[in-house]
Amino acid sequence: MRRDSVAKYSESVRRDFESALHRRKTGTLKSGPSGKGGTVKSKQQAIAIGLSEARAKGKKVPKEAPAKKSRKK
Repeated sequence: MRRDSVAKYSESVRRDFESALHRRKTGTLKSGPSGKGGTVKSKQQAIAIGLSEARAKGKKVPKEAPAKKSRKK
């Protein structure tokens, strides 16, 4: 993957993002409203939570990718 095509985030977004990954590692990152969804195990889910927290704070983060549609068989 070329380095040019990677999304660029500000330093403050990167800190929020790394904080979410650290909370996942220590077992304190929860999913869902008020953390009622349980402890986050997946690294991808931790990344998504970190980015959404940065968006909620009003930081400059690229838009979310649209959800992929499942194909009917």
